[in-house]
Amino acid sequence: MKVLAFNCSPKGEKGNTAMILTPFIEGIREAGAEVELLYTRKLNIKPCRGCWICMLKTPGKCFRKDDMQMVLPKLREADIWIFATPVQSDGVSGPMKNMLDRMMPLALPLVELRDGHCRYRLHEGVKHSKIVLVSSCGNWETDNFDPLVVHINAFCKTMDGEFAGALLRPHAEALVPMMETGEKLDDVFQAAQDAGRQLGHDGRMSAKTLNIVSRELMPLDKYVQLLNEGGQQALDALDK
Repeated sequence: MKVLAFNCSPKGEKGNTAMILTPFIEGIREAGAEVELLYTRKLNIKPCRGCWICMLKTPGKCFRKDDMQMVLPKLREADIWIFATPVQSDGVSGPMKNMLDRMMPLALPLVELRDGHCRYRLHEGVKHSKIVLVSSCGNWETDNFDPLVVHINAFCKTMDGEFAGALLRPHAEALVPMMETGEKLDDVFQAAQDAGRQLGHDGRMSAKTLNIVSRELMPLDKYVQLLNEGGQQALDALDK
């Protein structure tokens, strides 16, 4: 089984999103899958121009000569796509949006009805992949992920893929401070690893496991205090 994972965080391997993605990938590899991890911050992917050349003049090929030429063949062959992104402006990160838009060459300029809805047909050979979302958010409430999850669900339908679930980590700014003070978060990271193992073995992740990944880390009022103290310290430092 081939898995293609994208860390779409501007902070790459140093971000909060990577703290959930890393053990998740470890679990998938333990289940025997072949995983390739790409970082969008290291890729040269220009925005889609909406010219339709990739559909009408050079089917399956975009005129832009950038790293999507390398990414598209990998997408065609992968059984599972993993997209990891922080919530930014209530949605995906900018680099991830560029990449999603540039996946148009996977489709033909022909429409079919799938579940009573107009969808573009995919080129022959493009797998009907499972798609997983991994995301972190700086706000406390889990419903901050709602617009992002709706977007990825819609994207799955467009790509004729299966949404296999989401690992969501709200109030992620608490992770590092809590670890620095010795508070135990092992169950959260273990659950992320277990989710990967479940996906690799069974093709799905249990709701119980995903709920542990998203569990409350601290009360809302304490988290607001934590954020405000950090923000005030940053402001004070500017005045020195």
